[in-house]
Amino acid sequence: MTYKMAHQCLVCGTTLDGPLGGLFHLFGITRSTRNPNICNRCDAHMQEGRVIELSVIFADLTGFTEMTNRLGPERSYEVVEAFFKMTNEVLTRNDAFIDKYIGDAVMAIFNAPIPNAEHARGATTAALGIQEGLKSVSQALGFDLQARAGVASGYARVGRLGSTDRKDYTAIGDVVNLASRLEAFAKPGEVIVEERAFRQVAGDYPDLAPETLAVRGFAEPVTAYRIGKLDRESAAIPVRQADPLVTRQRVGLGTVLFTIFGVPCAVASTLSPLAIALGLGALMSSLGPTLHALDAAQIRIPLQLFAVTGAIINLYVVKQGNSRRRRFDSGELTALEKRKMNFVTGLSILSLSAVLYETYVHIFVLGMSYFSPSL
Repeated sequence: MTYKMAHQCLVCGTTLDGPLGGLFHLFGITRSTRNPNICNRCDAHMQEGRVIELSVIFADLTGFTEMTNRLGPERSYEVVEAFFKMTNEVLTRNDAFIDKYIGDAVMAIFNAPIPNAEHARGATTAALGIQEGLKSVSQALGFDLQARAGVASGYARVGRLGSTDRKDYTAIGDVVNLASRLEAFAKPGEVIVEERAFRQVAGDYPDLAPETLAVRGFAEPVTAYRIGKLDRESAAIPVRQADPLVTRQRVGLGTVLFTIFGVPCAVASTLSPLAIALGLGALMSSLGPTLHALDAAQIRIPLQLFAVTGAIINLYVVKQGNSRRRRFDSGELTALEKRKMNFVTGLSILSLSAVLYETYVHIFVLGMSYFSPSL
């Protein structure tokens, strides 16, 4: 099974292929190993923890313990590896973020970090795709492999979680537990989708009846839908969402600046070290009346131009980041993101003010030509 990977990072828009992608590769920007449709910077600099709506899928092989006893560790490893390879392709094709592999099971989340308004459809489509993909895996290995899957939608807190030595991007919330519990209710070859997630695909299965399940750990019964092999074969032609690998944003100046100037993730409007250094340069040049060595025109003017350029780039990056957030409806800024954005914006404005002040002093207060070599 093969699929076409995105040419650009689905989170920040950084080009990942072609000549421009090769240039960015020199700056250390490559595809994420967790999801090849995002760049490693967005993978490494996930946003600070936040509560968002998302969909979760749990899928695993059935009868794995018995199969391990029968086949032995080497052959069992080969089976699980083939299963994970197939699920990885199906999940990433549907914009999932693979949270973890657990034994012979996989957990993935949708709508974080890759925005997707139809995340429940994406999760359900991926679960059904895993069931279909098992046919080719079974044929290749010579085993009759079957899987079960559970899909749920709801709110969870996403962010990095772990120890001081290692932290992974994950989701915590009832929706995660519910998807796991539903997967246990599924029969081999089935996908169980809870009611909230099913709404986005209900039109594809108009004759599917709801089922009430008493799920361990949940006080109220859970309404869900079973999608089996016969249901998949008789389903209406699905109304597919726009393919995110086809609908692409053009590569603009903002994308290039985000990449070159070290901004880890455009959506988060984070700090550009180079632009901050340029801003500090402007502050130093504004001290010209005190530090005469910096006030020579051959030093002062290039430094000011350099600082102004950096400040403008920084403000442009912040503007584009906010624009992206509104476009993807990414929710409110976290406290950390607000501090970063305010720091970048404030220092950039301060840098521009320092340059304007020094220019005013040279031309109007001291009555000297701006291009004079010294005071």
